[in-house]
Amino acid sequence: MASRAETVAINNLVPRGRLLRSMPTVRASIAGAILWAITMGASALFGLTLNAWETPASVRAVTMLFAVGGFLAFPLALFLARFLAEGRHANAAFAAFMVSLAVVTIASTSLIYALQYRSYYAHSHDDAFTITWLLQFVFTMLGSLYQFAVLGLRLFFPIGFAALFVAALWFARYPR
Repeated sequence: MASRAETVAINNLVPRGRLLRSMPTVRASIAGAILWAITMGASALFGLTLNAWETPASVRAVTMLFAVGGFLAFPLALFLARFLAEGRHANAAFAAFMVSLAVVTIASTSLIYALQYRSYYAHSHDDAFTITWLLQFVFTMLGSLYQFAVLGLRLFFPIGFAALFVAALWFARYPR
């Protein structure tokens, strides 16, 4: 059992009020998620068009993957940036949102890609929850994350990076 002093010390690390103040409004979360999803989808579509992908089904699938990744990323990134930037100047808020949105967008999109990649190869994997299956699961996920890093990250440029800069400017202009 934790002593009272330990409990107070732990509670002082992250006060509950700060967590609650960091929660974005539902309106900002949903509107931002929709706009960020459209932007990430457009960024992927632009990159695929430049590379002359000729299979419309694949273009749609990759565009949707990036859009869903952006949709899921925005509310979490907004919360994280608000938490990190509370009580700080605009330049710190700009940096917090830029890093938060970039990292969470890449992480959510790559996780969705990894799960889809894993489901594609699941039929050739061993029975679930065996040692062999666990190794296949881990290495399939790691391989997919590597493949996303090599092939997928470039689809965030140039539109995604420019949009990231604009979104960080938007976030920095509000007081904390």
